Amino acid sequence: MKAVIYARYSSHQQTEQSIEGQLRDCYQFAARKNIKIVGEYIDRAQSGRTDNRADFQRMIKDSSKKLFDAVIVWKIDRFGRNREEIAINKVKFRKNGVSILYAKEHVPDGPEGIILESVLEGMAEYYSANLSQNVLRGMRESALKCQSTGSAIPLGFKIGKDKKFEIDEEKAAIVREIFNLYDSGYPFSDIARELNEKGYRTAKGKLFRCGVMRGILSNRKYIGEYSWKDVVIPNGIPQIIDDDVFERVQMKLNTKFKKMAKRNDWSEFYLTGKLFCGHCETMMVGDSGTSQNGSKYYYYICPQSKRHKCNKKSIRKEKLEKLVAEITCREILVPELMEMIADQVISLQESNRKDTSLEDYYSSRLNEVSSSISNLMKAIEQGIITDTTKSRLMELESQKAELEQNLALEKAENPSITKEEVLYYLEHMNRRAATNSDSFKYLVRSFINTIFLFDDRIVITYNLKNKNSTVTLDECNDAIFCSDISELAPPVGLEPTPARRRPSSATGGGRLLTWFTAERSVCGRGAGPTEQR
Repeated sequence: MKAVIYARYSSHQQTEQSIEGQLRDCYQFAARKNIKIVGEYIDRAQSGRTDNRADFQRMIKDSSKKLFDAVIVWKIDRFGRNREEIAINKVKFRKNGVSILYAKEHVPDGPEGIILESVLEGMAEYYSANLSQNVLRGMRESALKCQSTGSAIPLGFKIGKDKKFEIDEEKAAIVREIFNLYDSGYPFSDIARELNEKGYRTAKGKLFRCGVMRGILSNRKYIGEYSWKDVVIPNGIPQIIDDDVFERVQMKLNTKFKKMAKRNDWSEFYLTGKLFCGHCETMMVGDSGTSQNGSKYYYYICPQSKRHKCNKKSIRKEKLEKLVAEITCREILVPELMEMIADQVISLQESNRKDTSLEDYYSSRLNEVSSSISNLMKAIEQGIITDTTKSRLMELESQKAELEQNLALEKAENPSITKEEVLYYLEHMNRRAATNSDSFKYLVRSFINTIFLFDDRIVITYNLKNKNSTVTLDECNDAIFCSDISELAPPVGLEPTPARRRPSSATGGGRLLTWFTAERSVCGRGAGPTEQR
């Protein structure tokens, strides 16, 4: 039996350890049952009270493709906490020949199993609804009393016996020093350095860094303002910073970050995620530098070269991207390949159009919610107006809006296009990829699998095969000479921007070699790794 694992945790306060524990138990269960695990679907910080979860919906859709026979979940409450939606989703899986297995709950076959499963589902729904109601009610009551709701305590405060905020004088002095230093013109880096040298630590006991300064300086709790969700109470907690100092600091913060946003005009690096260093196999990233005459240049670098662990030379962004576009258009966007791609797109479209399970589900739920709203409106017209009916109406209206949006998105995911439109799109991309950023971005995403970049050659792997394959560095050594690329190096004398240092090997040239590993025999061209380009 082939199975996938579905894991979920519901709160941002939970961590990856929750997922790891679920996966560990599910893998152990699969090993005992001699089940082969072929994939994982994981939703993080997603409530089980609704099935509107990204990976859960993707798993339902994939179940129709007959890729697996069963879904293993840790317990039934990981699958969901809404009995109605659990039942609907189980029917979908059953129609697709997929069964649901529980790693930590034994549900026997037969009538007894049906009863036990129903009880477990009811308990999961009750627990979820009751917990949510009690927790939120308790937290709101605490907030109205300006008490701690369990979230992180800002530096300078402590929680008293009555759960109210009190000033921790020793740490409040650190907060005052931070505000005074920034108000006096000190940058974040100098403030952090001075605090660390004095032995001060953050609220979590860690060293001060530039990243935590803005959060401290913009925290309105320091002027006595208590806030939790929609509850805002001025003077609800003790005040550490004077209003005048706080307002001056906010003005300086806004001015600073507006200047930074204007100065950091970063270009988009389209090859990121596809481009790897040919020396150490590290993913290359974008960087920039300013020349002696003030001109700004963008280039790709190997992060290890900044740490002096790799001697890979930097490569000019514009030149490299233009070269990749020209090669790809010349080798991939040719008539016979575009015909093959268009045929496959139309075939895939027809296959996806047959799967209307999600669309049918959203339409069904939308009809049910609309009917409930209609019934509730009739009750209101008859004079049955209470806080409960008002709350229920607002809840139903929210559900209706969400279902309408999901239904529209599902319909939009399966547009009807013709083969001629696909060919026109590919031809349009072919003409503009070397000069238009959007066309080049789609070209890279669609056709390029990986790029290994050496100092003297580039190795490109294209997505033309129906099976996964990885190009090794040993295979890259068989590349064939192509052309001179000395102009791809950054200009001589290029100076780094203040926040980023250029590796010492950034200048220099080399020669470019290309090797197309896509095995173009699939389209009748038959070009192998020994064919010179």
